[in-house]
Amino acid sequence: MRSWGWKIICIILCMYVVVAGLLMPVPRLDILNETIRNLYFHVPMWFTMIALYGCAFFYSIKYLRTSDLRDDIYAVQFTNTGIAFNILGYVTGMEWAKFTWGAAWVPDAKLLGAAMSMLIYFAYSILRSGLKDEEKKAKIGAVYNVFAFAMMIPLIFVIPRMVDSLHPGNGGNPAFKQYDLDKYMRFVFYPAVIGWAMFGIWIATLKVRLELVRYRRENAFQFELEKTK
Repeated sequence: MRSWGWKIICIILCMYVVVAGLLMPVPRLDILNETIRNLYFHVPMWFTMIALYGCAFFYSIKYLRTSDLRDDIYAVQFTNTGIAFNILGYVTGMEWAKFTWGAAWVPDAKLLGAAMSMLIYFAYSILRSGLKDEEKKAKIGAVYNVFAFAMMIPLIFVIPRMVDSLHPGNGGNPAFKQYDLDKYMRFVFYPAVIGWAMFGIWIATLKVRLELVRYRRENAFQFELEKTK
């Protein structure tokens, strides 16, 4: 993860998506019009969020198996970065809904599920901040994180498909690719998914490295303190 190769690719992809996403031609559709360009930003934010929460889920399970606090650091920072992309996905979605559905907030199943999922992960941060003992915080946080990820999947992917929904691909609505994601949009959309996901992982790994430095310094200080006793 410390290699610069994938980071350079990430920068190139994100710059390409921003420029091409704003300048390349898009289908002229009723209601959507130019707002369809938000597809390059809104949807990849959600994909990145899910990838980051998935990494946090993996490290939470790993911590429960190893009790290594470094695994907890990975889980926490991937979760925190996932929350940031969760917020970005929600904000870009509300902006899109304002122009296409007439309001930033509508009683849509997927919006409600996403809001509930976001609150669940907010509660994760609040729960950890209320605990002082590091091992107890890590263990309770890991268990909570596993259940949070397990609850997010049905809230975002399963329930919206079972009821009426305004979102494409849910509630009987056709997905974007079935009627308006033309070949030109694919040249931007797929790099957007990859680029923003790499960007999210990059941010999370930077936060992890900073926390690991702090963790090693604290442990080294405690070790020296114990030697002097």
